[in-house]
Amino acid sequence: MNIHKAFLFLVCGLTFSGYAQNVPPRSYVAHHIEAPLLIDGKADEQVWKEAAFSEPFIDIEGEKIPKYKTHVKMLWDDQNLYFYAELEEPHIWATLKQRDTVIFYNNDFEIFIDPDGDTHNYYEFEMNALNTVWDLLLVKPYRESAPVLDSWDIQDLQTAVSINGTLNDPSDTDTSWSVEIAMPWSVLVEASGSNELPVDNFWRINFSRVNWDFELDENRYSRAKDASGKYLPEYNWVWSPQGIINMHEPEHWGYVYFSSNPVGETEDFSIPRDEKIRWKLYELYRKQKAYYAAHNSWAKDLNDLDAESFQIEGKTLKPRMDNHEMGWTIFVESPFTDAVYSIREDGKYSKMN
Repeated sequence: MNIHKAFLFLVCGLTFSGYAQNVPPRSYVAHHIEAPLLIDGKADEQVWKEAAFSEPFIDIEGEKIPKYKTHVKMLWDDQNLYFYAELEEPHIWATLKQRDTVIFYNNDFEIFIDPDGDTHNYYEFEMNALNTVWDLLLVKPYRESAPVLDSWDIQDLQTAVSINGTLNDPSDTDTSWSVEIAMPWSVLVEASGSNELPVDNFWRINFSRVNWDFELDENRYSRAKDASGKYLPEYNWVWSPQGIINMHEPEHWGYVYFSSNPVGETEDFSIPRDEKIRWKLYELYRKQKAYYAAHNSWAKDLNDLDAESFQIEGKTLKPRMDNHEMGWTIFVESPFTDAVYSIREDGKYSKMN
């Protein structure tokens, strides 16, 4: 296991989660723009000024309010997906300068993108206040053993940082730092299941901010330690709450809708009703995981999971489960669209028709 994965198992609480999607994920409408943006970390262009900020970030578990405010904006054109984030911070510091090192050892800003929402083949991106980045592709979440493609890079990525204060100077109080990012669609669509841009459609995306208490050694910042010399736990602040200290449960990420309308125009987006089926099937996936942990075998009958039927918006849905040598697949038909959805033992979610 490489150091990145080992550390994530340590800090992200990658035990089985029984979190249910009782609170809907957040959503954001990203509008189309005609001309490319200058990536300088400042978002001075008029289209950025017209774009709405997201809701302020919340604690990853969805309860506590962070002590420093963070929010994001998104835009897109035919070449790039653009991100802008402002991070309130009275002490802006960073030490890591090598690409693809473990950036969240510093305070950082993170983006997670699962184009088709199946929780497989998704992207993780991190950057610190020195504009050092870490980009990687995960074949599956860490809860399922699979390769982590750490050498994968976002080709033609553009990033910039703007500091409202002074970097690595403990003698003053800073205000904030901001990041601006352009990710080419030519890279992002590779894991989307389609080579088409998601025009008037949505992807699953989430944002995270890792923030550490610090200590000073000869006026140099570093992560704070307790009396025994262990690092104090980090703060995890996110856009759409996960319900658990683990960003690697993509089924809880937010919904970003890519409107073909220009920025400034009103666009209403509601999470489709069929998405509630997705949330429910991931509850059944977690029940199967819990059953396996208790019995060292998968449940062979949905009655063993108390899942012979369930209700969504007053409709009764009756899933069925096929067992096979390698595991299982649960299917359910939507009463809203007649589409059939499935989930299998490794968490892969699919639309069958």
